[in-house]
Amino acid sequence: MANNSSVISGNFPVKRISKEVIIVQVLIGVFLSINFFLILTFFRNYGFYTSMRYILFAETLLSDCLFLILANITLILSYFGVTLPVWLCLILFVLSSLYSYVTPVTLTAMTLERFVAICMPLRHADLCTPHGALQLILIIHFISAVPCTINLAIFYSAASPTIYTQRAICHGEMFVLFTWQGHFRSAVSQLYFFIMFTIIVFSYIKIMKVAKTASGENKKSTWKGLRTVILHGFQLLLSLIQLWSVFIEAAALKVSLILYVNIRYINYVMFFLAPRCLSPLIYGLRDELFFKALKSYASCGFYKK
Repeated sequence: MANNSSVISGNFPVKRISKEVIIVQVLIGVFLSINFFLILTFFRNYGFYTSMRYILFAETLLSDCLFLILANITLILSYFGVTLPVWLCLILFVLSSLYSYVTPVTLTAMTLERFVAICMPLRHADLCTPHGALQLILIIHFISAVPCTINLAIFYSAASPTIYTQRAICHGEMFVLFTWQGHFRSAVSQLYFFIMFTIIVFSYIKIMKVAKTASGENKKSTWKGLRTVILHGFQLLLSLIQLWSVFIEAAALKVSLILYVNIRYINYVMFFLAPRCLSPLIYGLRDELFFKALKSYASCGFYKK
């Protein structure tokens, strides 16, 4: 980096973003506190352990917390111009890349769980078990690791063996050695999100058909499941916007460096940080059982039996 300037995930002058970095730290602190409270609520209620839906919800919370922590470590190191061995930067990059996919893939799995519960109710108890949820989490991590593994293989095959012992300021773009590699990475990401969005739209249509024919309590439950699928689609859309923001930033850079810095900061807060907390919080508040547990722990200091 020129003149050891600090970055959020690129080249940002220290003086230009000092206040913004403080704001980001406050936001990350608030978001992590909320997510940790939601996680604590899950682990303190044994009833949540028996439901695949809540287990997957806890998985998104843990994934988002890890992602926020890793992103913040990279931010702080970059801001202060701290250099690390490239092999350590590579580990941070691999973990960040992995958990950037885990949450949207888990959201897709949660949508399929709602699809099975509403459209295949007789098979829901057999398919969506706690043991099945643990197996599904392993599958989610395997699927999420594929893009990262491809990028890692490209870097390993092209980089010199001596590069791993060199020191550098960590950022994701340092592992993109070729222009086509960046395009390939973007194409893989868009393919993933296209498949996930297709699954959510398919589930929405199927649940909508069931909702039109349902009656009484079944109709109420079905429409609630439909709103849940819509929420998952919105969460996935925020992740997709985060992917497209790279192209918006590239266009802004051609216009003005100041415009580029401002747009990148806005994208970082709105589409990178906020969805990692606000969406899980909304999901937790709108779920009746989880909201009751949250309310109980928040008002009784975690000691109410």
